[in-house]
Amino acid sequence: MKPVISHEGRAVVLGRGDVDTDQIIPAEYCKRLTKSGYADTLFAHWRTEPDFVLNAPSAAGASVLLASHNFGTGSSREHAVWALRDSGFGVVVAASFGDIFLRNAWKNGLMAITLPLDALEWLTGCAEADAGFLITVDLERREVRAGDRVFAFDVDARARDLLLHGRDEISDTLEAEMEIAAHEAARAASLPKLWPGRISALSAGAAGAGS
Repeated sequence: MKPVISHEGRAVVLGRGDVDTDQIIPAEYCKRLTKSGYADTLFAHWRTEPDFVLNAPSAAGASVLLASHNFGTGSSREHAVWALRDSGFGVVVAASFGDIFLRNAWKNGLMAITLPLDALEWLTGCAEADAGFLITVDLERREVRAGDRVFAFDVDARARDLLLHGRDEISDTLEAEMEIAAHEAARAASLPKLWPGRISALSAGAAGAGS
């Protein structure tokens, strides 16, 4: 995964609250066996509505989605994040998120930013008035910048560190390969162990998957 320091992009306003993962990506599209290629599935049912905001020509190329409250509630499907990511969104800003969606987003390089309602309403008003309205999310400084305003946000420290350095939880664990091997070697013979070479095999597999 590539390091993410900040993201700047045009904003589009979803304008709906309590958006669950089945609305983000309907269940029938979750049968695919890949982690990419879901751009055509994002809000698939709503896309059939001619006046749906993402159908507007002005929404093309937008990479910051301004949601409302309780975005990403419902099931734990990771596909919801993949669909947003594959549709070009690098950031979703909302007043609140579903807990599992929030974790899935950061693990997959999608910044899910929680802001107070008044800040979100200001951003929404600006984006609705100007289709070219730009928002910058600075992960290093933990702030959202737009127009002449700056909004601070909180983020899980480990999720932030992993994304800043382009790592995920697997690669982070494999960096401790030698320590893990030493720990396994010191365990009592009666306790379960990883079979010889298992950690190296996992490391090689992870490297191959990322290439």
